[in-house]
Amino acid sequence: MTDRAAIFDHIVTSRRSLRAFLPQQVEDGELSRIFDIAQRAPSNCNSQPWVTHVVSGAKLDELRAQMPQRFASGNFSMDFPYDGVYHGVYKERQYGAAQALYAAAGIAREDKAKRNEQFMRNFTFFDAPHVAFLFLPEPFGLREAADLGMYAQTLMLTLTAHGLGSCPQTALGFQADFVREQLQIDASNKLVFGISFGYPDPDDPVNACVTDRAALADAVTFHA
Repeated sequence: MTDRAAIFDHIVTSRRSLRAFLPQQVEDGELSRIFDIAQRAPSNCNSQPWVTHVVSGAKLDELRAQMPQRFASGNFSMDFPYDGVYHGVYKERQYGAAQALYAAAGIAREDKAKRNEQFMRNFTFFDAPHVAFLFLPEPFGLREAADLGMYAQTLMLTLTAHGLGSCPQTALGFQADFVREQLQIDASNKLVFGISFGYPDPDDPVNACVTDRAALADAVTFHA
């Protein structure tokens, strides 16, 4: 294995969804470098069908102060339906991931109040100093959403390579209208999800959560 391959393997296996961050902001030049590298993500016919808004500082504090109460009061909107249902092995994986998270956070599975409190932390961005909202312009659909997903993974791997952590959050898509209004974004841009990011808090036990992956034979078939 070459040094390059070993470094890349380390970056990929090190990336995971973190839920506790230090308050230290990433310097503007470093932010620009990271998002410039992420632009190298592949897309169909190089269409690059993503629109990203990065929020920090006072504006992020405003969102952090308002979004939990808005969601708790039932005031939310989604650009894309959240209607996926998991069955069989997919349900088992979902359950296993939830169990790992609650265990790391010290929350008993039957403690619904603490579980809800942990979920609501989505809307305070897990105290991260930055969040990226990822939008898909109209009239793009499933194919272009796949392109946006490749962009998101490229972005998160780049963050990892630069010593940062991240957490992709579909929950942030539950308040699409509010986010657009606060950031003055045209209604033709549809919010898919957000990614909270920053320097990981090494002392918070929730960041010890590591989920497993399916065996290679369960996911990949080689033909010759």
